[in-house]
Amino acid sequence: MTVFLSDQLFQITFLKKPLTFTSMITEINIQQYLELSARIPLIDVRSPSEFEKGHIPGAFNIPLFSNEERTKVGTVFTQESKEKAITLAYEFVTPKLDSFIQRSGEIAKDKSAVIHCWRGGMRSHAFAEHLESNGFSELFFIAGGYKAFRNYVMNAYNEEVRLNILGGYTGSGKTQILKQLKEDGLQVIDLENIANHKGSVFGGIGNSPQPGVEQFENNLYWQWKEMDLSKPVWLEDESLNIGHVQIPKMLYQKMNEAVVFFLDIPKEERANFLVSDYSVCEKSQLASAIQIIKKRIGDLNTRKSLEWIECGNYYEVAMTVLSYYDKSYLQVLEGRDQKMVFPIKLCNTNHKENAKIIMEFAEANDQRQLTNDL
Repeated sequence: MTVFLSDQLFQITFLKKPLTFTSMITEINIQQYLELSARIPLIDVRSPSEFEKGHIPGAFNIPLFSNEERTKVGTVFTQESKEKAITLAYEFVTPKLDSFIQRSGEIAKDKSAVIHCWRGGMRSHAFAEHLESNGFSELFFIAGGYKAFRNYVMNAYNEEVRLNILGGYTGSGKTQILKQLKEDGLQVIDLENIANHKGSVFGGIGNSPQPGVEQFENNLYWQWKEMDLSKPVWLEDESLNIGHVQIPKMLYQKMNEAVVFFLDIPKEERANFLVSDYSVCEKSQLASAIQIIKKRIGDLNTRKSLEWIECGNYYEVAMTVLSYYDKSYLQVLEGRDQKMVFPIKLCNTNHKENAKIIMEFAEANDQRQLTNDL
């Protein structure tokens, strides 16, 4: 209902006349916007709370209403009348008209901009006309708005793609290997980096807050669209959930059907890797994470682990935790088609050496597959 009021308000406040579409304002679809995105800034006119929940990466928010104003207008509409709601909305927006132009000018210095709202309705149309009447020369609005973008994002993983999944027990240094593979020219998407989480109960320690589920999906797609799907894309083997965000189900299904290069590294080496990674963290954070998996590792191991954390014996903590995580991951791995799982025995967690070995192994596997196809 608030969207409807916003649309009407823009027409009344900005135009005081029916909307008209001039040659300087062009309607475009999401695919056309993506082609323009590197050149022309995007202005999102939705409320701050809508924007925070999820937005197109790189967009600038110039909200018609604040969150509080949007709530008040909606309340007046439902409890009193549409006319009173529009009058209140007019009072909220009128003082902002000049600021809309000023802020838009700061964002789009060459007077070119793409505008969108929730569904590509009158809000984005009228905002574009307001900019045009104040000197903007090249303006676009997105048909279907943010809703159309979301539909595009959720359908992005329907295309055929060859995924290479980097698997391995906890502490194998998979993230560092993926970074090295990327430096070596391969196509890599680091899901944990996008999620701001390493996947386990310890995964949030030392990271910035996670994005919301919707924004994670948007940010993931923004990297996915840069991939050449005629070539392999490397991803780390993950659970459906990474912290509180979730991999899109279509992509997750493809990951589960893909080839897995499983890193088999001695437990002691992986424990040392975890010590180097987590020993700088706050002891209280590590202790809280141990408490979360208390039922899985047992009372005795929990008590010992907490004592080891307190005295700084992180190696023993890592060995205890790995016993649990190794067993859990092996159960998941055994659920895959074993013809698609390729173990790679490695001596240590040296990511540069291991990345080279993995690339050679993957290339050899490609040749075997090509021979079989012939």
